[in-house]
Amino acid sequence: MASNNKRPLPQGETFFTPGSTGLRKAVETRSSTLLVFLFTQAPRWVAPLVMVVLLLAGLAVSSWPGGLAVLPVLAFVLLLAYLSWPSLGAGGKVLRLVLLTFLVLLAADRFGAF
Repeated sequence: MASNNKRPLPQGETFFTPGSTGLRKAVETRSSTLLVFLFTQAPRWVAPLVMVVLLLAGLAVSSWPGGLAVLPVLAFVLLLAYLSWPSLGAGGKVLRLVLLTFLVLLAADRFGAF
């Protein structure tokens, strides 16, 4: 029984990049279940809230637990950047690279690399 508070799926034939093969097709197929659940079944505020809490924990804790808190944020942003990369302009690609670089440096700092 469907609930009225669930968001509808986006319009279109498929979630996948048309004509994709190899690694992109495998990543899109494996990640689709998680992303469809997060963006259609879970309340809208769950994913952003969890990411903000983990990022704030990573910023606040200056030892290895802070680094562990940053890793899921890094993985999620990396996945979204990889999936959206073909449709981005130059500015979007640069912003994603800057964000990923910041998260990698933050995690490395918390694990004691610097």
